[in-house]
Amino acid sequence: MESIPFKNNRTQFGWVAIALHWVMALAIFAMFALGFWMVELNYYDSWYHDAPYIHKAIGMLLLFLLAFRIVWVLANVKPDILGLAWERMIALIVHRTHYVLMLALMVTGYLIPTANSVGIDVFGWFTVPASLSFTKEEADIVGKIHWAAAWAMMGLAALHTGAALKHHFIDRDATLLRMLGLNHHEGTKAQRR
Repeated sequence: MESIPFKNNRTQFGWVAIALHWVMALAIFAMFALGFWMVELNYYDSWYHDAPYIHKAIGMLLLFLLAFRIVWVLANVKPDILGLAWERMIALIVHRTHYVLMLALMVTGYLIPTANSVGIDVFGWFTVPASLSFTKEEADIVGKIHWAAAWAMMGLAALHTGAALKHHFIDRDATLLRMLGLNHHEGTKAQRR
C-alpha cells in the first residue's frame, strides 16, 4: 500500500490537503451546530457566556487555518478533477464557492464580536485585536450575512457530499477515495471526458 504524499500531485491529494479538508469540514459542521444551539440560550443558562466564547475562539482559529489553506492550495498542484466536462465545471464552481463562503463566514464571525472595538480572546492563548467598529445597525447587517453564509455553507456541503457519494457509488471513480487518502484503482469510468 502506497503512502500518502506530503504534497498533492496530479492523481492524489497530499496528507496536508486531506487533513485541512477534514479538520475544517468537521469544525465547520460543529460550529454550525454550536451557533444554531447558542442563539436559543437565555441569560440564565449556564452556557450563555461560554458557548459564544468557544464559538468565537474556534472561529478565529479557523480563520487562521483558512488563510494557511488558501496559501497551501495556491502553492500546490491540484489533482485532476474526475468526471464529465459539465461535472468538472460544477466541481470547480462548488470548490471556489466553498472558499468564498468560508471567508465570508469567518470574516463576519470576526467582525460581529469586535464591533465595539473589543478583541477576541482565543482560549487565553492570545487576543485577536479589533480592527473596525460598527454601529448596532451595521453589526446587525454583518450578523445577517454571517447567518446567511452559514446556511449557504451547509447547503453547499450537502451538495458536495451528494456529489462525492455519486462519484463513489455510481461512477465508481476515485474522487472520494482520494480525499480519504486511500489507494485506488481508477477504472474506465473515472477517465470519462
